Amino acid sequence: MSLYRWRGLSSNRTFVGLDNYKKLAADHLFWQCVKNNLWLLVVGGTALIALGLLLAHGMQTRGALTRFLRSIYLFPQVVSLVVVAILWMFLYNPTHGLVPDLIRRIGIQPPAEGFLGSSTLALPSVCAAFVWYALGFYVMLFSAGIHQIPIEVSEAAELDGATGPRRFFGITWPLLWAVRRVACVYVVINVMNVFALVYLMTRGGPDRHTDTMLTYLYEQAFVDRQFGYAASLAVVNLVIALLLSAVVMVLLRRNPTAART
Repeated sequence: MSLYRWRGLSSNRTFVGLDNYKKLAADHLFWQCVKNNLWLLVVGGTALIALGLLLAHGMQTRGALTRFLRSIYLFPQVVSLVVVAILWMFLYNPTHGLVPDLIRRIGIQPPAEGFLGSSTLALPSVCAAFVWYALGFYVMLFSAGIHQIPIEVSEAAELDGATGPRRFFGITWPLLWAVRRVACVYVVINVMNVFALVYLMTRGGPDRHTDTMLTYLYEQAFVDRQFGYAASLAVVNLVIALLLSAVVMVLLRRNPTAART
């Protein structure tokens, strides 16, 4: 379909070859969407991996606090993404939202147009909601990896007095190499598939500052009725996701700690 010009309303399609891709290469809105996706990948992906790993490591103890934390990070996994978007829209509400109220309490004046209406804060605000929504999966993924670490290794570390950061960087971090590789690939896939959360919270605004490749694809297909052009967007999105996943697999193909030993 990306090789045709088609409005999606009839069976008539005009073959245009690579014209849609040439148009895409010169489309500054497309490059803005790519930039936003990469920003979400770097910032949101780093936050997901770091927080997921730290929470999974910290919740290996048993107790009421651990059970409470598990209920918090699992909550977004059992509710609709639409509910998550509406919840964060209320949290960011300029007049009675919790986030602006907390900002005022510490002596900082929030933006008059609101967090989701600010050209500089809209994308970080959406990123925070995305991290909160997706975090539970990565905590469960890393928790499963930690549980696969042989008990003999953990007991030997305790006998040697390795606790806290020393145990984390000496035992947990190197032995979760394969799990971290899988987690990074999942981050790439999730970020390149971001659509519903952004569309519900900002619809790509303000002024395209939160537009992602899939929100732009939706606009081209179902608003402007440029299905051929939207299909070329889908193909490029797939190619970028595959390339980024391949880069992750190459960079993390071998555990340097294991190679030294």
